[in-house]
Order: sequence, then structure tokens, then C-alpha cells
Amino acid sequence: MSTFAIKPLDDAPPIRSALGELLVETVASGGSVSFMHPLPLDDACAFWRDSLGSAARGERVVLGAFDGEALIGTVTLLLKLPPNQPHRAEIAKMMTRLSHRHRGVATALMRAAEQLAVAHGRTLLVLDTAVEDGAAPLYERLGFQLSGIIPDYALKPHGGLTGTMIYWKRIGDARDPRSSTDKGKAFARGDGKRGQYPARAA
Repeated sequence: MSTFAIKPLDDAPPIRSALGELLVETVASGGSVSFMHPLPLDDACAFWRDSLGSAARGERVVLGAFDGEALIGTVTLLLKLPPNQPHRAEIAKMMTRLSHRHRGVATALMRAAEQLAVAHGRTLLVLDTAVEDGAAPLYERLGFQLSGIIPDYALKPHGGLTGTMIYWKRIGDARDPRSSTDKGKAFARGDGKRGQYPARAA
């Protein structure tokens, strides 16, 4: 049975290089992660330099999965969201090395990201994945619910349009049915009292 370690990543040159190679491989193999093929390694490393800089500021967490010293996967938990959305986080850049797929790496990364989100007080996770060759089966096994599909959302790495699937999952205290409706309304209003939402102006 394969064993691997998962930990937050810092902006060290070897880490940046390993992440860059993983991103280039993912794009070359058709992964829809916002880049087009061919992706220059320098551009991939520059992306991770910015992303890890954001992590150093507490705006996100970049997790890495390691098989020994080798980086075999990553996922990013986005924490810096608009002021009216302090209760949620987003999942991004879920990638696994081709040599280590179907070994539970992605599942372990997603579970670690969810635990981190709960530790940061978040109660809702959101993500998107491509309709074609995306990771929808993985996310659904982990309890994510499909919100909808946007057609022709983005270009595939090798060209041609693909749709995207939007998923969400309640986590932490939000999974307790006793805390759903009234507690959610109170959270949205910023108080702990029951009541009605104010009427909207026409």
C-alpha cells in the first residue's frame, strides 16, 4: 500500500520548481487548470511564486502530497474572499502526478483541505471542475453537491470549449441539521436572533 505525507508548502525554490513541473504535466495531459498547452515551465513557476506568496500572507493554503522527497500532488484552499463571504472557502488547482494517480492521493489532499477549512472556521466549500475529463466522480464521492453546469465555460488546454460543473459542500458546524435554517439566517444578519429578512426595495 502506498504511503505519502501531506503538508502546507512554503515558497522555496525546489518546491516552486516541483509545483511548476506538476502544473506543466497536468496541462499537457489535458487538465483544465486555467492554462493552455504548451505551458512554459518559467510561466508555471511564476504562477506558483505568486500563489505561494499569497499563502505567506494567509490568503490561501497550498498543500503538497509527498512520496518520500518527491512532490506527487497538490491542492489549494482559497481563504481570501469578499467581506460578505467569510464563512466559505474555495478549492483550486487539484493536481496529481500521472505516475501516482488512482492511489488515493487526490482523496487525501481533498480531506486535508476540508479539515483546514474547518480549522479556519469555514462552513461551506465551493469548487468547479471541467465537464470533460474533470474530477466530478471524486468530488461526488467526497460529498460535494452539483449546483449546475455552465456550457462552453473555458478552452481546453489543447483547444476546443468545455463546460464547467459547479460543486458545493457544507462542512464543520453547517453539517449539523439543528444549526441550518435559523442559525444560518442569524449568521447572515450578523445577530443571534430569529426573525425575517428585511424586505428588499422594488
